Amino acid sequence: MTPESAMLRDTLSANLGDAVTYDRDVMSAFHRDQSRLTAAGQPAALVRARSVQDVVTTMTSAYAQGIPVVARGAGTGLAGAANALDGCIVLSLEAMNRILDIDPHSRTATVQSGVLNGALAAAASKVGLWYVPDPGSRAISTIGGNVATNAGGSCCAKYGVTGDHVARIKAVMADGRIIHTGANTRKNVAGLNLTQLLVGSEGTLGVIVEATVRLRVQPNAASTVVASFAEPSEAIAAVLEITRESDPCLVEIMDRTTISAVDELTHMGLDTHAGALLLVQCDGRDAANEAELCAQACNAAGATEVYATDDRVEGDEFMHARRMVLPALERLGGTLLDDLAVPVDKLPAMLTAIERTARSHEVLIGTFGHAADGNLHPTIIFDDNSPDETRRARCAFDDMVLACLDLGGSISGEHGIGVLKLPHLEAMVGTVERDIMARIKKALDPKDILNPGRAI
Repeated sequence: MTPESAMLRDTLSANLGDAVTYDRDVMSAFHRDQSRLTAAGQPAALVRARSVQDVVTTMTSAYAQGIPVVARGAGTGLAGAANALDGCIVLSLEAMNRILDIDPHSRTATVQSGVLNGALAAAASKVGLWYVPDPGSRAISTIGGNVATNAGGSCCAKYGVTGDHVARIKAVMADGRIIHTGANTRKNVAGLNLTQLLVGSEGTLGVIVEATVRLRVQPNAASTVVASFAEPSEAIAAVLEITRESDPCLVEIMDRTTISAVDELTHMGLDTHAGALLLVQCDGRDAANEAELCAQACNAAGATEVYATDDRVEGDEFMHARRMVLPALERLGGTLLDDLAVPVDKLPAMLTAIERTARSHEVLIGTFGHAADGNLHPTIIFDDNSPDETRRARCAFDDMVLACLDLGGSISGEHGIGVLKLPHLEAMVGTVERDIMARIKKALDPKDILNPGRAI
């Protein structure tokens, strides 16, 4: 053990007690997120923070000795942003999981970072309110992680991503200072928008320990349309018409590979002969009329089957099929999940590029995603014990990212950059723009100890 390592241990142990561990077996459960093809190092220590003061103590100690800190929530990320670095401190916020306040009058909730998205949604529902952001991992992902990656979900096209619902943030900076950003008011233009600077920063600018998020009144009705198509191109034609004529809260698409995988897992009786399946849900007072317009659009686009229901429970059962997509595909082999966003009218070209990529690299790709906002998740299925299949999977992944850029899209709609997509960031944002990001990082983290080498 080096003198620096011994000093770090002495400092952390003296100030954090049993909140810190150096046991490699324990740390192994916290050393990476769920991303594939991203490296993870061996941390020097794991801190399982129980309070803001634990986070302050960790950052103060790390800053004094120049030790990198990788903050993490539940580790559900898909881009490697929460992977440990050699010699770093992994700072887990999972235990900071209290809902501090739900205010029905201001329609806000204040929570610690470790609160699960689904737990907040359930608590808000008890008072007739709705926490909208709904990533597929909402049952197991934390609010802090959602804010740090600016997570999305199915309802983004109508209601926006996580950042659109964040009012205030409490964060601990690299040197241990605590800052409060934003305001509880609906309108606030005082100073620079530090709240939105922290949103999506993936732990590189500060450690988010608390967030105040906005809630909405629960919709009083929901209508669901499920449509099967022989070809994905027909489904996208329906999507274009749907988004032109109505404002559904979600429009989800699954291709043939995905439909078959989900049906094999759930035994829901999905149309496994279909080339694509659309799941459309409309909410609010005019839900039934909007759903009828969506059903008409599907029929006009050549749907082989269209089913509509106003029963919320039945609609939720169909949405369950969508939530089971990734577990279903994971049963087929190793998965490398992409996250590409293109203008909605470019979806046909993006789907063609995905099909071309699958043929070119001889890999199986199951595609699903949020069609209403152009955010697709083509998922490469491969044997991660085979070096050749792993190489082809990585090449296919990169080719899809490049195709997305050629179509004027974004290399990440909701999962973030982490390390997985860092090689493509400059092509996405620009050289000067990336330099500005680096300068902001330097101003807030002069010793570069907050998740260095990730996101920016």
